[in-house]
Amino acid sequence: MSRYKLKSMSTPECHRAPALGTLAAGCGLMLLWCANAAAASLPAMPATATSPCGQELVRAIPVRAPNAATGHEFAQSVQGLSGTARDARVVSQLLQGNIPTFLRHLAPVTLRGVTARGRTRITVCVLPDYLSVGSNRDFLYVPLGLKAALEIAARYGFILPTPKLVDAVYAASPVKLYPQPLAASDEMRSTAYVLRHTDLIDAQRALHPQPLGTLTSGDKKDLVLTARLWEIPGRIAIYGWHLASGRPIQPLSTVHGAHYADYSHGVRLVSRIVFVDGIEQRIEDVLADPELAPLVTREAPLTHLAQKLAALAAEDGP
Repeated sequence: MSRYKLKSMSTPECHRAPALGTLAAGCGLMLLWCANAAAASLPAMPATATSPCGQELVRAIPVRAPNAATGHEFAQSVQGLSGTARDARVVSQLLQGNIPTFLRHLAPVTLRGVTARGRTRITVCVLPDYLSVGSNRDFLYVPLGLKAALEIAARYGFILPTPKLVDAVYAASPVKLYPQPLAASDEMRSTAYVLRHTDLIDAQRALHPQPLGTLTSGDKKDLVLTARLWEIPGRIAIYGWHLASGRPIQPLSTVHGAHYADYSHGVRLVSRIVFVDGIEQRIEDVLADPELAPLVTREAPLTHLAQKLAALAAEDGP
């Protein structure tokens, strides 16, 4: 599915155009798309004075090169690839810093509960949307197998969310998109499907007045951390894709092999540094703490997480 740029008298260059046939087409939608173009090209939003989320992790991501591939260009270069072959190309791009500006900041998400210490709040810091390759004007959401996702997370000091964190991100997101499933077929893992789904999300996202970089959810299923990854080795865990009711379409599932990735999957990274009642802690310690873990996971405390993640990254699953 092609993407093109519209021209507007008020904006030198409009944001990439959606697949208008998937929504109600017409001049009104095209004008709204152009009106949002300036917001789409804004720089990443800095943390506010009330946010504890530092920006050190995203500052460690290399600056995007002026000649880096756009989302369309990258999709074209990997159009015949899927699975680990495409993962390798995606990882290379992400490690080179070919990441849109709007993803280069962290958004706070706070969970609250009662523990033995009393009322407790834990603030996690997350990327505002799912990992993508390209620029603000032309980017491609990039699904990844588990090993590739863990590699990117580890290199930049992040971790994957738990299902409970995915729910919290959705609840906290000012931009809640509705899921847009594509027809099930053998092409679900293809780059063509990945590109088509990015176009659909892009069209829907353009209808929201908030700029890119605003915390956004509902557009993808999440790769998640769960004890099942170690109970059933060689699998990937997915969860989410919330409806407006807050109910996820995808319950926690480990049906697919660890290298599986289709168009509906997204990778949202979570900082390893969290804040418990304003005090900085490692998320690994929170997940291992019998008192604090229930605030961020519905499962039993997860101990020795660093070693377990290293073991997963070393696996060569199906």
